[in-house]
Amino acid sequence: MNTTLFLNAFTSYFVVIDPIGAALIFYSLTLGRTFRQRLRVILKATGIAAAVILIFAWVGEGLLTTLGISMDALRVAGGILLFNTAFRMITSAPLPDKPTDRSVGDIAVYPLAIPLMAGPGTLTITVLLMADADSPANQGWVIAAVISVLLVTLAAGLLASQIRKVIGKTGDEIIQRLLGVILAALAIQFVANGANGLF
Repeated sequence: MNTTLFLNAFTSYFVVIDPIGAALIFYSLTLGRTFRQRLRVILKATGIAAAVILIFAWVGEGLLTTLGISMDALRVAGGILLFNTAFRMITSAPLPDKPTDRSVGDIAVYPLAIPLMAGPGTLTITVLLMADADSPANQGWVIAAVISVLLVTLAAGLLASQIRKVIGKTGDEIIQRLLGVILAALAIQFVANGANGLF
């Protein structure tokens, strides 16, 4: 088992997807819904996200090659994109405590599956990690990592109300901003690696 690769991929996906943050957003969007309704939504969202990520894992690099885009260029662009996401994580306002007016069916695809779970940051990291994996076995560990994070996100969504009670608004803000700082550092590393390859 390539433990280092798996842990690196798991950490990258965990920071970008942010299961705790996604669960709290899911909680705010489904206040007042029954457990069965929430279960149906989170299962659908996780399934859609997994399908999008897996498809992108296998065809993403080939698509970029067809378009004439190098992996180093993607590293720079992806790093800038991830840094923007990190900046928003650090500076955004906390989640509301009142129910929203969105219907349960609306949120499974947007915003839960896309962009919270399978957003641009996740897809960028998927292409980069799959490109850096030097064998089918290592690519398998990358897939295992993202599936593991999605399962953690699913579990966190089902436990969202308990998580919200435990960490509260202050804990939510601390976690969100801490993950934002980590993601910013990851983004800068992507840009540095890409720039080194380009120049």
